[in-house]
Amino acid sequence: MKQLYRVLPIVLSVGLFGCGNSNNASNTTTQENATTTSPTVAENKDTFVSKLPDDAPVVKVATTGTMPPFSFQDDYGNMQGIDIDAIRAIGEEQGFKVEFYKETWQDMFDSVESGGRDLAVSGISYKDDRNVKYGLSTPYFFNPSAMMYSNKDLNLKRLEDLGGLHVAGMEGAKPVEQLKEIGKYGELSTRTTAFLLFEDLLQNKVDVILHDLPILQYTAKTHPEYEVTIVPYEGEDTPSAQQVVLMAKDNTQLIDTVNEGITKLKAEGTFKTIEEKWLGEAQPDAQTTEQAN
Repeated sequence: MKQLYRVLPIVLSVGLFGCGNSNNASNTTTQENATTTSPTVAENKDTFVSKLPDDAPVVKVATTGTMPPFSFQDDYGNMQGIDIDAIRAIGEEQGFKVEFYKETWQDMFDSVESGGRDLAVSGISYKDDRNVKYGLSTPYFFNPSAMMYSNKDLNLKRLEDLGGLHVAGMEGAKPVEQLKEIGKYGELSTRTTAFLLFEDLLQNKVDVILHDLPILQYTAKTHPEYEVTIVPYEGEDTPSAQQVVLMAKDNTQLIDTVNEGITKLKAEGTFKTIEEKWLGEAQPDAQTTEQAN
């Protein structure tokens, strides 16, 4: 499936990428600091209220909190986003509450493997090597790789079109690995955060950036300042374009529980509702559109 989006300009701010303090159990000191700077304690409270009983089991969830629209924090440190809503919905359906722990991308995987956290969500795509090492859920969200550029003279539709261009992507991320496999680019830079990628593009330090389509869509929708083009280059039949929940390989009970919840919520259309909440209605295939706010 190929889609082309024309969107209005993007302004980037550090606040967009969730640099606030986490409200999880592992960060009580920063939580106290966030509370003291809030106008009232009530405003610092997460608006989500579980319908489960107080004695319901609690699942420890690792997430970055820095990857909108999947996982990020509001002004008071509360976790928000597609993955946050998704895992909460799965928990409510399957009878467990969730407790979020903000961690770096690599630490998410390590903490699940060591047993410190029960599962991880933060825009995690299916990969064969991950499936061997971890317990991956059935897919619950379509998350294809995409490219973004601002030069109107470029007409890019696939990775093979990037020959001679300066391309940037997330360090260790799937799009960078895909680009290296093809080998058609002029220069490749990597960054550790999405914010730095977008900043480089807007400052004309690079010609093209690669990232997950929803992240590029969300940024363009939320911060229109520059005219950019976003082109996804993976179809729904591509395994790596599917998003999953990551768990320990031997935690079969949790894997079965999460998969059962995903199946039920898919049938009910819950994930589609969550997607539209954060990204708006899906754009028609092969259509150039102007995105207004």
